[in-house]
Amino acid sequence: MLRKTVLAATVAAAAAALALPGAASADPVLGTPQPCVRVADVTGPDFEVRQCGVSDVDQFRAGFAGNGNTHCGPASLYNVLHYWGHEKKAPVGWLTTKVKDLDPKDPADYGIVTNSIGRVATDAGWSAKSGSSAGGLRAAWNVAVKPALNAGWSASTGAVSTATATDFAGELAKKLNQGPVQMWYGRYVTGPRSSMVRDGGHIVTVVQAKGSFGGDVVQLKLADPGRAADSGDPGYLDTQSQYEALSVTLVRRSVFEYVPVKDDEATPVDESAQPGTYRTVERWELSGPQYIGSSRPMVEGFNWFVMSPPVG
Repeated sequence: MLRKTVLAATVAAAAAALALPGAASADPVLGTPQPCVRVADVTGPDFEVRQCGVSDVDQFRAGFAGNGNTHCGPASLYNVLHYWGHEKKAPVGWLTTKVKDLDPKDPADYGIVTNSIGRVATDAGWSAKSGSSAGGLRAAWNVAVKPALNAGWSASTGAVSTATATDFAGELAKKLNQGPVQMWYGRYVTGPRSSMVRDGGHIVTVVQAKGSFGGDVVQLKLADPGRAADSGDPGYLDTQSQYEALSVTLVRRSVFEYVPVKDDEATPVDESAQPGTYRTVERWELSGPQYIGSSRPMVEGFNWFVMSPPVG
């Protein structure tokens, strides 16, 4: 018991030491123009990275299935594309629609921004039941950057998992230094044999990180498409919310996880009735004022995205 108490106190002290200043509702990290100031310190042993010019579009919109309940992935990827279009002037988009020409805060652009998020969802293989996958969103990125590739730009994308990365927080900082990343977490609840089992998930855009390479605690600021101060207010499905940079803490955890068997809808047998498997895996538990609930948010990985303009 004493050891657990000391460990908890150590983690709490580390989190306090890394705390990022500023209230979420007034934070200037997101959007253009300044006062956001980019930070790019990844020389070690500590890191601090901040990206500017990232949008914070809402996923909840009239016209989407379920009013956008499972559109977090496409909306968070739009935030990434906004950065590359507005900050780096990359001609990302679809046919005649270019993200650099759109302002999510402008009511006149609300409809076409909504259509653009819908286009990302289609290219990602989105479904009303399961939303979009990390791999599907990387495929949607590859579609959106085609106009830039045709203009001589280069682009790449990939993913980093908490289960396989030797320094997940450090990798996140280095990739964030190249551009905003798309991070996903699972909502974990109690499972059989004192395990934890995933019960849904969510995807956000990371715009700032502060911590230490090889450390166990990292502070982030997020553009979260599913959280807005006006959520549920009259007309919120037809207007863009004020941008917010939400402060969260990630703490490294070793999780005893139960993985149920998924049903294959192409077979007549319900595979989900079969016994699942158990494993011990590394996750990063997310906490913050806007992330309090009955489940425990556990970060599982992130997608990274990089572009370079034509040479010469």
